[in-house]
Amino acid sequence: MFDIRKIQEQVVFGAVKAVSDDQTAAKIVYGEQGLSSSEDNASWVNSTMSRLENHFDSASVKQIRINCQCGYEMDEKLELVRELLESSSGLEEFANLDKAKAAGLSCVDGELYLQFTFCPCPMLADVDRLESNTWCQCTTGYSKVLFKKAFGCEVDVELLKSIKAGDDICLMKIIPREAVWK
Repeated sequence: MFDIRKIQEQVVFGAVKAVSDDQTAAKIVYGEQGLSSSEDNASWVNSTMSRLENHFDSASVKQIRINCQCGYEMDEKLELVRELLESSSGLEEFANLDKAKAAGLSCVDGELYLQFTFCPCPMLADVDRLESNTWCQCTTGYSKVLFKKAFGCEVDVELLKSIKAGDDICLMKIIPREAVWK
């Protein structure tokens, strides 16, 4: 059975371990006393992010969370973005296609944005409010991988808004480092 919590524990552990060690990763993911099985997902997310923020500087925290992207349904989304690319000759045309709009893409002043009117993260289904947007940085990592594969170049992604952190929408700016349409 698909256990999103177990997957997230492993992903966060691996991302923290990559910049530190097993002991630090265990403390971040499971706490000083070890993870209580009675801790619900919402409490675990907030306490884990708090431990992460208290242990690392903000740039490291952001990079750790970017490296936590799970790849959930990546192939389907990649297929859609590639289809949109093939159907367009430039950024504005790309973002104005009906399927692009339906997927939350838009182009404003020559810049690409991706927005959601709901939180797409299954781990946050029972979370009313996050204490910070740290958890949400994984979606920037997800979008970075998705658009890098689709565009064939490095891509920067900036998280601008997060519903679970108190904003009205989730909003990211997608910034290709090279020309996508030639």
